Amino acid sequence: MDTPIAFFIFRRPEQTARVFEQIRKARPQKLFVIADGGRDEEEWKKCDAARNVIETADWPCEVIKNYAAQNFGCKIRVSSGLDWVFQNTEKAIILEDDTLPHESFFRFAEELLEYYKDNPKITHISGVNFQQKNPDFRCRNSYYFSKVPQIWGWATWRRAWKNYDVSIENWPEIKKGRMLYEIFSDPAVADYWEYRFDEVYAKRDSKDPRETWDSQWVFVCLFNNGLSINPSVNLVTNIGAGSEGTQTKSEKEKRLSNIPSVSMEFPLRHPQRIEADVTADSYSFWHIWGVNNTLKKKLISFFKFHLPIIYRILSRFYRFLLPK
Repeated sequence: MDTPIAFFIFRRPEQTARVFEQIRKARPQKLFVIADGGRDEEEWKKCDAARNVIETADWPCEVIKNYAAQNFGCKIRVSSGLDWVFQNTEKAIILEDDTLPHESFFRFAEELLEYYKDNPKITHISGVNFQQKNPDFRCRNSYYFSKVPQIWGWATWRRAWKNYDVSIENWPEIKKGRMLYEIFSDPAVADYWEYRFDEVYAKRDSKDPRETWDSQWVFVCLFNNGLSINPSVNLVTNIGAGSEGTQTKSEKEKRLSNIPSVSMEFPLRHPQRIEADVTADSYSFWHIWGVNNTLKKKLISFFKFHLPIIYRILSRFYRFLLPK
């Protein structure tokens, strides 16, 4: 396979070995390996064990390593690692040590990287599909388009990543223009992402290892009018939920983990129109990000966007009763 793979590893040698076995089957000619360092002696033992897995590469492959000598945390290690990757290649397939790909994911991503390489509208190719319980989901093609990228096994180009800013420094200016409320027809969805970007911007200098990098990538895709590709079937399984995962401890991550992957059929069937699948996205906003998925959230959204004066009065009353 011609497309380079970027493989992010940390302290999970067993999961690393499982994902690496799938990479071995794909036999990429070039493999970038990015590793974070440990925070104590015990964690370093696990980090070294994960790094030793890479030494078992036994096919003709240029293995290029970027191993940290200290712990940077998810936010800095992944963002800086991807900066380094795209300094060295025009395109890449990206896997973390807990994203187990089906063998057909590699061909799927590689073909679409070539197919859309000159189309700036497409910024992201994902390997996951979370529509299994959506009764209204219909996809006659091999994939559909979404406004929000999914990062559990994905691919992109240097042309898209060059716009990435881990600190989203221009968020205050963009927020003033209320662009999110133009991008999303549902104001509750816009409100969710506004809150998330506010949070990322407020913590832009934080060294907290729980802080991550992926909302900033959503930021890039949204405000560069980008669309993400999602496969019609699930091609990547997250196997990282549990105590060893930095970002996979919440109920949401646990619920979306371990979804079986299946084979993609080839040749690929391409959609005739490049536009987001509203039905799939609406389900994802509810199922993945929890927009309006409780009565409380629905009431807040209703008052905030349809009865704003009453909403402001109730908000002040609520803050008065429950001061921070």
